[in-house]
Formats: sequence, C-alpha cells, structure tokens
Amino acid sequence: MKRFFRRAAAPVLGVLLFGGIAAKGLAEPSFSSEQIDLMAAACANCHGTDGRLVGSVPTIAGRPAEALEARLLAFKHEEQSDTTIMDRIAKGFTDEELVALAAHFAAIDPDGDDDSQAEPEPQE
Repeated sequence: MKRFFRRAAAPVLGVLLFGGIAAKGLAEPSFSSEQIDLMAAACANCHGTDGRLVGSVPTIAGRPAEALEARLLAFKHEEQSDTTIMDRIAKGFTDEELVALAAHFAAIDPDGDDDSQAEPEPQE
C-alpha cells in the first residue's frame, strides 16, 4: 500500500510544483524594454528624461523600487493626499505596470553618470 502511494504521489507532486510555477509566471507579467520605455515616457513631462529632473518636481531616478511602488499605488488608489496630477496619471496604468515603472526608475543612476547618452567625439 505504501508503495502505491509513493508512485501515485510523485506525478501529483510534479503537477502541483510545475502548475504553481506556471501560475506564478502568469501572475507576474513581464514587459519588454520597449513597453517600459513607452510607459516611462508619460513620466518625462514632469520628472524629466529618465526621472532626473531637478526642481520642484521630485527626482525619481535611483529611489528604492519599494518606495516608488508604494507611492504610485497610493496615488492610483486615492490613498495619497498630497497630489496634484499624479492620482489621475497613475489611474491610467495597471498595478503591474506601476510596479514595473517603479523598478525601471529605481534602476537608473540618479547622478546621470551614464556616458552612453553622450555624443561620440568626431574621428580625425
């Protein structure tokens, strides 16, 4: 009898394990870099290209993803009182898109030490 349960349990456990992995993959959408860039373009008007604008609007580049995510979701779900337009902008995105945007801006160097944006020197 024990032998029967061992043989029967292996396929069942395999299905549960792989089913759980597949379900997790479905629950966490992934976005291409082009999709992220397109979504992030909506942020550039106020926060500057790559979230580095210095001034009255906060710089969002390099801030912790968890902090950005919490703030964006609070704007979307009307849990943030000190807002001007962010509540309306955040409502245009799904929660998953806001999480992806938070991760995107968190990964950007806030000091802009990225030389890949610089124009190449002319060759002689």
